[in-house]
Amino acid sequence: MPPASSEVLSLARSTLHRRHYSPRTARSYLSWIERFLNFHQGRHPASLHAADLEAFLSHLAVEERIAAATQNQALSAILFLYRAALHAPITEPLHAVRARTRRRFPTILSKEEALLILRFLDGPHKLMAQILYGGGLRLMECLRLRIKDLDFDNRQIIVREPKGGRERATMLPGSLVQPLQDHLARVRRLHEIDLAEGHGAVFLPYALARKLPAAPEEWIWQFAFPSHQLSRDPITGTLRRHHASPSALQKAVARAAQAARIEKRVSCHTFRHSFATHLLENGYDIRTVQELLGHKDVKTTMIYTHVLHRGGMAVRSPLD
Repeated sequence: MPPASSEVLSLARSTLHRRHYSPRTARSYLSWIERFLNFHQGRHPASLHAADLEAFLSHLAVEERIAAATQNQALSAILFLYRAALHAPITEPLHAVRARTRRRFPTILSKEEALLILRFLDGPHKLMAQILYGGGLRLMECLRLRIKDLDFDNRQIIVREPKGGRERATMLPGSLVQPLQDHLARVRRLHEIDLAEGHGAVFLPYALARKLPAAPEEWIWQFAFPSHQLSRDPITGTLRRHHASPSALQKAVARAAQAARIEKRVSCHTFRHSFATHLLENGYDIRTVQELLGHKDVKTTMIYTHVLHRGGMAVRSPLD
């Protein structure tokens, strides 16, 4: 990699860290920035213009045939580079070829299919999948849950640091109270072992570890679904226990769907789609569902009215 490219990537990495971007977003942005620099053969971004950005974005749409959302992510990464890292925002309008936006209906499981898949899961993976379906959480929202986010008395889950940054509360199914409490008892014993061995300080976002020096070792700040093994923090090098692996849960759900012989493309997010659709089927108001999902705009939630079992736009056919 040319020295200029290494320097730019290093600057972008430090800016992402300083601005407290999540590790997943940081990795994604750095990957797109590297691809952008390689496309222009290592030229320094300061020497590039709007036409050069258009060429890269058009290449993604025409040659690589990426989805519209992926092209938007690439654009966001490049704009971040110029605005936040280089302090040289692009003021010229961009006229790149835009990837075609395709309207896709989400995959929805019937209530019977959802429960059947859950029966083929066990242990923490089953509990996590039940929370995805029972509370409508996204995958990472579930994995990032901490002990203090589970309110057993009020039967609710507090979702912090969600997509879009709008914290919300959703329901904690009554059927999960006892299984979750039994699970947390095992997690607490694991945490006590980690403390005794000097690895019990959990990662805290932003500057919380400095503001609350004792918090990283406190029980309420621990992840509800910790990893089976210790790992090193990629930034500080500290050996500690992070939350469970997203890929492990994704694979477990895929295996369970296959074992249940569900002839649909099932992912962890399918449980969230099914949660919303089943609430609407049960007669709940769409604004209530919007709040539980954390959607900023009700139009996003409206997609689920198109996939209800009552037909298009939730209108009942005159034949029925």
